[in-house]
Amino acid sequence: MGQVLAVVSQKGGVGKTTTAINLAAALARRSIKTLLVDADPQGSIRYGLGLGAASAHSGLSDFLGGTREMQDVVRATALPWLRVVPSGSVSEEVSHDEYQHRMADSPRLTELVERARERGYVVIIDTPPGLGPVVRRILAVSQHVLVPLQCEPLALQTTTQILRAIRAALEANPGLTLDGLLLTMVDPGNSASQRVVSYVREQLPRSLVLDIVIPRTAAAVESFAAGQPVVLRSPEDQASRAYLALADHLAPRLQ
Repeated sequence: MGQVLAVVSQKGGVGKTTTAINLAAALARRSIKTLLVDADPQGSIRYGLGLGAASAHSGLSDFLGGTREMQDVVRATALPWLRVVPSGSVSEEVSHDEYQHRMADSPRLTELVERARERGYVVIIDTPPGLGPVVRRILAVSQHVLVPLQCEPLALQTTTQILRAIRAALEANPGLTLDGLLLTMVDPGNSASQRVVSYVREQLPRSLVLDIVIPRTAAAVESFAAGQPVVLRSPEDQASRAYLALADHLAPRLQ
């Protein structure tokens, strides 16, 4: 059976969705059956994968609400080994309160991930920023969690909070493993960015921080805007190579 990996962060704008998309695409490039699930009501995965407007009307939120079945919300992509479940109609709603209640109360999230796992899929779930009920529910059905950490001073203030929340999730779900903090948006030419990298590695246990870092590159930004994972659009880019290395690192744990 495939494993479920949740990509979580305390704040937005840290490369969480970009990481989820490119990790899923990199795994699929290795001929690993992969299902990418967008649990973030902002619904950004459909833009990063260039999905059509129809994906805004049928997705995870609609499956949880019982108005769509699994075959209605799982969509094919340009990669034969990659399927995606977009967030669905919640991305067009002003309030996400009902979605949070559905996520907390519906058994259908467990149904979706278990059916995918039984069919041999690795499941990558992109979560909303923060540590709210949606994230807690997803951590309860996951076996792995990855935490992108943007290399800027403000990010350091959120590290303790996210680690405390994950520690609580580990206690509630003994089958959950923290695969590490992933340093993202690293700018080799920026001294402040490099200081954050050094500080994180000095202050946190070595086992918590992955050796792989994701550099900030123009190609990664352009790829998201073009609706393509950078690992497909610019495979020789430094960010692309880092995501491919991340997939190589995690693949044995997820299969």
